[in-house]
Amino acid sequence: MKAQWISLLLIMGVFYLIGCSKEEIDVFECDTGTPTYTNDIKAIMDGSCAFSGCHDASSSKRGYDLSDYTGTKEGSENDAFLGSIQHKNSYDNMPRNGSKLSDESIELISCWVQNGAPE
Repeated sequence: MKAQWISLLLIMGVFYLIGCSKEEIDVFECDTGTPTYTNDIKAIMDGSCAFSGCHDASSSKRGYDLSDYTGTKEGSENDAFLGSIQHKNSYDNMPRNGSKLSDESIELISCWVQNGAPE
């Protein structure tokens, strides 16, 4: 009887681990050049992320302040940043309670991160 319980717990554990695995972040070719924070990313962050109640300097939801270069670069170093923007499994989809960013914006942000998040 004890062996059956152990087997059942092991099977349940495997299913739990499979269900909780994180989907891989998309990697893009980034053939169109290297986006910069100032020229390309700031406008997206300001319009979709860094406003009152979300990720601005005074709110900083979950510790993310995306209202300036330093905060956005620091945030981009966490897998959750791109996982949330790309709407991957096991990440909180962002923007919360808003439309998913356009494919172009997602690719631009992803390329920015892939290229070292230049200012």
